[in-house]
Amino acid sequence: MASENNSAKTTRNNKPGQPLRKGWTTGACATAATKAALTALLDGDFPDPVTITLPKGQTPAFALADEQITPQYAIAGIIKDAGDDPDVTHLALIRSKVEHGPAGSGIAFRAGKGVGTVTKPGLPIAVGQPAINPVPLSMMKNVVAELCRKHHIAEDFIITISVPEGEKLAQKTWNPRLGILGGLSILGTTGIVNPFSCSAWIHSIHRGIDVSRATGIKHVLGATGSTSETVAMQLYDFPETAVLDMGDFVGGLLKYLRKNPVAKITLAGGFAKFTKLAQGAMDLHSGRSQVDMDALAEQARILGADQPLIDKITSANTAMEALEIASKAAINLPEAIARLAQKQALHILRDAPVSVEILIVSRDGKVLARHE
Repeated sequence: MASENNSAKTTRNNKPGQPLRKGWTTGACATAATKAALTALLDGDFPDPVTITLPKGQTPAFALADEQITPQYAIAGIIKDAGDDPDVTHLALIRSKVEHGPAGSGIAFRAGKGVGTVTKPGLPIAVGQPAINPVPLSMMKNVVAELCRKHHIAEDFIITISVPEGEKLAQKTWNPRLGILGGLSILGTTGIVNPFSCSAWIHSIHRGIDVSRATGIKHVLGATGSTSETVAMQLYDFPETAVLDMGDFVGGLLKYLRKNPVAKITLAGGFAKFTKLAQGAMDLHSGRSQVDMDALAEQARILGADQPLIDKITSANTAMEALEIASKAAINLPEAIARLAQKQALHILRDAPVSVEILIVSRDGKVLARHE
């Protein structure tokens, strides 16, 4: 889904030499607001601050910026703090309205003002659904389940997430291009926003390589995200110091390895990001590189796709949609992309004595391709 980051359009007051301050995702804020609203609806009082548990176990507390309660519903709002990240949603108000649903209906989510609706395929959310990513959805469902168990009631509630300024802010993201209409996406996989700083992040990658070399580690991991990192960790028993926080900066990692080699690196990531690497991109961030659908369709042609299938891939909305189209026709695009991504990685490494393994992982943690 489109990133909330929008280059560096938001400034912060962090001083040179000071560490950048982390922030909270829209998903974490929506979860906290939902917990506060549902607690008020059930108990008659808002918890302020409200504490939630993030996917990796952290328990941040959020101050409430908005409270409304009636016998039928409760609304809680939280001002998003993105830390020192240049995020268009910094200081946006994230609201959750929780109301009773029909008996037996379960939990239902709705897109309120400023939250987008998905209108095109290829995203991890079905067409017609609110643009709330799977992890925030799961976090909010867990909050509802926990409170309902406490009160011995059924989980029959309607949750409406809104961002009053979201429609305007969404014009600064990729959402309109991706067919997410009406506002922002509610995002986040860990609940935490790591501040975006190219130089600081790449510096930390370099230091990770230095530590690996100094401790005699011969095999390191560079993953684009937590899902691919988890899968690679299941395949290899990497020590903590061998896991490099690569993120989108594959170019910065490989260029440093060129002069400071280790025997082997496993690069793990999703299909879309490694398609960009296969096409020559060294920065895989959605705001700074895009998938060339014509080039992707050409790979499908080489693998035997007919012209109608090639046309479908060319006009696909996202790399994920293109992958789904190819997979249904038994065209193994991930394997082709893995080979090309490895070729590009070796090109960046030049003649450095580094073996490169490419591991392409699906959003639900399945290995789509593995090439060494």
